Amino acid sequence: MQSLTTKRLIAAALAEDIGSGDITTDNLIEADQTGNGVIIAKEPLVLAGIDIARQVFTYLDSEIDFQTDLTDGHKAASGDTLAHIHGRLAALLKGERTALNFLQRLSGIATQVANHTHMLQGKNVRLVDTRKTTPGWRVLEKYAVRVGGGFNHRMGLYDGVLIKDNHIAAVGGVAKAIEHIRGRVSHLVKIEVEVTDLAEVSQALEAGPDVIMLDNMALAEIREAVALINHAAIVEVSGNVTRADLLELADTGVDIISMGALTHGACAVDISMQIKCK
Repeated sequence: MQSLTTKRLIAAALAEDIGSGDITTDNLIEADQTGNGVIIAKEPLVLAGIDIARQVFTYLDSEIDFQTDLTDGHKAASGDTLAHIHGRLAALLKGERTALNFLQRLSGIATQVANHTHMLQGKNVRLVDTRKTTPGWRVLEKYAVRVGGGFNHRMGLYDGVLIKDNHIAAVGGVAKAIEHIRGRVSHLVKIEVEVTDLAEVSQALEAGPDVIMLDNMALAEIREAVALINHAAIVEVSGNVTRADLLELADTGVDIISMGALTHGACAVDISMQIKCK
């Protein structure tokens, strides 16, 4: 995964860590000293970000040799070797923590998403993320969601209309908000609206949005809403969704389950790097 965003993040992360110089490495390691590094999974995981780890090291030293047979999405067991690295020890030592930070965080998201999507196998529903991402890391974290088998909701405020409760309060009603924005955006842009009860579902249906999001509604009410909508719009359910809720939500007949915890609730997995000198 190479992009301008990734390169900027790598540069910023290395600058944050190294600052004016690695006072330990610079005073212990000779500039021409070489060695090998091995990146190892310390727990079962779904790999994500392996190329970003490579880019961290080659950013520091373009001659670093980073070897792996694995691609993102690979399921690794505890103890598996993820990559072999050879080159100047100074670059290996300076890049170690930053490379692992990217790899552990992104693999943590991919692993969690894979555990969730596994539960939904055979169900006619799509699991998607939200905008609840680490500032600056959105492109990477949403990429990790896809690696884990999930799907992305909108990337930001710029690529899809989502009329939320505060928009509705500001404009003065569900239908009014939908009708107003339809007159202003391109016909190619889908319109989604968030509703909180059956009365708002009825109001939304009058205005004909493309997607209706059922926010923080009880299971029985979700089932009623799905029946009321009756395929007139795509139905999304959202709001404090946990892994334990997935099967029951999938069985209500909704089309999409959005879950902020896919990103903001994911824990980094345990990955280490071991240095071996010649």
